[in-house]
Amino acid sequence: MASLTASGARPATSTFSGVNPTFIRYELRRRFNRQTTIFTVLLPAVLYLALFRTSPNNPTLPHGNFAAWMMIGLAVYGAATAATSSAATISVERASGWMRTIALSPLTPPGYLLVKVLCSVLMAGVPVAIVGVLGTLTGAEADAGVWVTSLLVAWLGAAVFAALGIAMGLALKPDVVMHMPGLTMTALAFLGNLFIPLSGTMLEISRFTPMYGVATLARYSLTDGYSFSGEHSSLAGAVFNIVAWFAGFSFMAIRRFAKSTGRQ
Repeated sequence: MASLTASGARPATSTFSGVNPTFIRYELRRRFNRQTTIFTVLLPAVLYLALFRTSPNNPTLPHGNFAAWMMIGLAVYGAATAATSSAATISVERASGWMRTIALSPLTPPGYLLVKVLCSVLMAGVPVAIVGVLGTLTGAEADAGVWVTSLLVAWLGAAVFAALGIAMGLALKPDVVMHMPGLTMTALAFLGNLFIPLSGTMLEISRFTPMYGVATLARYSLTDGYSFSGEHSSLAGAVFNIVAWFAGFSFMAIRRFAKSTGRQ
């Protein structure tokens, strides 16, 4: 009886069981296609060129100029939009029955989420690089350390929105979810203080939105945490915002994945 029980038991699996280089390469090939690349390059670039001269009167920043402030904001927006749009394509996989195939594999929900987030974040590096080049060409000025830290945070912060994209893709139908990332990210970017400098009540509301933390952390080395109206945003508050939203979106994505594959 003991031998029968041992042979019939499911083998123990690690949290990220099933993750392998072959699956990662497959996901990357799917991400870098012509349609998505053009979209993620053009939109943040056009917005940056339209907004980098719209500075308030006599703007002062400790370590750069307004063009750099806008460049960082549009890099965050571009990375977030690219990551969300890329990750949300999981809705097509779900509709085509791919999720049933995944359910038969040893790939765990956290492992699946890890690969999706990793590939979507790599995709998000494209608009960050493009906006950074445009900033260089259009007079964005900042200390050397600001360029490195701000664009790196904008890029890696896309992980938050990759998790959101996965949750959206698993919850919505393909014909709906394909239109959601752009609209959702634009609204969150406005509320997150990316397009125009917010102050007062709007800035207080902004502190509780998903893009606020990444944008504030990315700009911190440029602004020392101060807005153009003199209000201060703490570094700890920005980090807490990022961790909380990433945890929330990741939990939603894992739960939706478990439901889609029948794994509870």
